[in-house]
Amino acid sequence: MAETAIQDMSLLERQVREAGAFLEPLRAEIGRVLVGQAELVDGLLIGLLTGGHVLVEGVPGLAKTLAVKTLAQAVGGSFARLQFTPDLLPADLTGTTVYNPADHSFSVKRGPIFANIILADEINRAPAKVQSALLEAMQEHQVTLGGETHLLPNPFLVMATQNPIEQEGTYPLPEAQVDRFMLKLEVRYPGRGEERQILERMGHPVMALKAAPAASLEDVATAARWVDQVYMDPKVEEYILDLVFATRPGCLAQLSERQKEARLVHITELIQYGASPRATLALTLASKARAFLNRRAYVVPQDVKDVVPDVLRHRILPTYEAEAENLTSDDLIKRLLDELRTP
Repeated sequence: MAETAIQDMSLLERQVREAGAFLEPLRAEIGRVLVGQAELVDGLLIGLLTGGHVLVEGVPGLAKTLAVKTLAQAVGGSFARLQFTPDLLPADLTGTTVYNPADHSFSVKRGPIFANIILADEINRAPAKVQSALLEAMQEHQVTLGGETHLLPNPFLVMATQNPIEQEGTYPLPEAQVDRFMLKLEVRYPGRGEERQILERMGHPVMALKAAPAASLEDVATAARWVDQVYMDPKVEEYILDLVFATRPGCLAQLSERQKEARLVHITELIQYGASPRATLALTLASKARAFLNRRAYVVPQDVKDVVPDVLRHRILPTYEAEAENLTSDDLIKRLLDELRTP
């Protein structure tokens, strides 16, 4: 029985490696255009392979638009950029029905959301109705126009960007809406060496670098099916549950036996709202996708640790006491990872 299990895992490992063979040339082609930002690219790939969506926060000029546009070019997918403004209407995203006076009929005019990869730029500048229209499409992967349901293309990825909420004219997204994003990535300034590469590569106004197709949408769809087959040991599943329940005030009694001695009370007291069951699913899928990106057919605890900050940072609301101590959600997540025992 054990020998059969080993053979099955070896077969799965070989199949996963074959399905992920496109990743190396894809990353190389993206790296030809985009300098650095490896974490951002990996986050976008995780979202693309799992059907999740990505919220990115960072000041302007950090290549957020270039990253998602380059990814679309490199996988041969359609791309649409939506600039969110206070006067934007839901129909500007989803489309609308148009009256044809010649035959007194209505036809559907599809909006820009019908693309494989969407950039929702500065989503926190748009009114609530527009945000809701986008998030409904993200969740259901479909849009209703004129009483008819229209499926969105597959794969379908939304990367929404927002400037830090301290900047003028921006407003924080409601927690219930932010929770719909699988990952929240924070883009930081490049190092001096990377900025030197940017200067040398982009400091030519007559040159416009464009990624060539290095993979196909079929490659992505096939890879997504194999991500679902990546093996996760029950002990790793228990670790994910412990991480999520440790963020919920009053739920420490539901931790697994191996975590009973963890000193978590002083951490959960600094959390006002913890992660929802959607976070459990997101952690599971993102961990499998991380293992796939590393060309493995099984999840190790480090895969979980790698994705925990991106999955949980927008799902944890610190208390006023935590804010008074200048503790962010990232600080609390780091403390949880330090205290919880790794399988």
